[in-house]
Amino acid sequence: MDGRPIGVFDSGVGGLTVVRELWRRLASERVLYFGDTARVPYGGRPAFEIETFARQIMSYLRERGVKLIIVACNTTSALALDKVEREFDLPLVGVLRPGARAATKATHTGKIGVIATEGTVRSGAYERAIRALMPHADVVSQGCPLLVPIVEAGRADSPEAMNALREYLAPVMERGVDTLVLGCTHYPFLADGIRRIVGPGVAVVDPAGETVETVSALLNDLGLASSSRTGPDEFMVSGDPAGFARVAEKLLGSRIPPVARVALAELQRS
Repeated sequence: MDGRPIGVFDSGVGGLTVVRELWRRLASERVLYFGDTARVPYGGRPAFEIETFARQIMSYLRERGVKLIIVACNTTSALALDKVEREFDLPLVGVLRPGARAATKATHTGKIGVIATEGTVRSGAYERAIRALMPHADVVSQGCPLLVPIVEAGRADSPEAMNALREYLAPVMERGVDTLVLGCTHYPFLADGIRRIVGPGVAVVDPAGETVETVSALLNDLGLASSSRTGPDEFMVSGDPAGFARVAEKLLGSRIPPVARVALAELQRS
């Protein structure tokens, strides 16, 4: 048994969709979560900045003694993970490849839509990952720059969110997709509205489930699984802890432990 925590990080609250899945499927595992809320959103930032942020956060989590890191941010998975993973001597799992794998399992026609941040869409990473598994796939991607700020502000159930979703989903649905990948970990918090717009004929894929399946298999293969909890989960942010806790508890529908602040200067020393 390995009682060390699993590290999870994202630009903000989005990675909590992966934490929610960890709670459901791997309840004996402890979570150490980091939200980079002082620098959210990541979607419009250049790749070199995302790489720098990833190195800082992953180094910090390694120093905190995690046994595995989930990069619970599609933008970071798309722009930085392949470049920085060789620098770290512990298992790293992104959300993009599991999302692509889940999409190819769900589609019947090979017509797959992806909604994501502008950075993820520009990278072409989802198209490459999906076509590596399904070469004939017809993939249409749509950048959605307003959605992360809406979720971070706790307005996932607002008319503003629905209006933005209608605008972003219209060109995707015009292509006749039968599967839609939520290619940003913030977007599952908008899933009810998305399903109302796309209708029952479109499979909506949240990569969190496939990601946690990947993590579970990896923990077992490496002998790192925990058979029982060894302590509470921990939550840290680079921005405002109270603001993060308020939005997180609204989105999750439950209380979370007290949230600590980690100054950017401390991250930059890691």
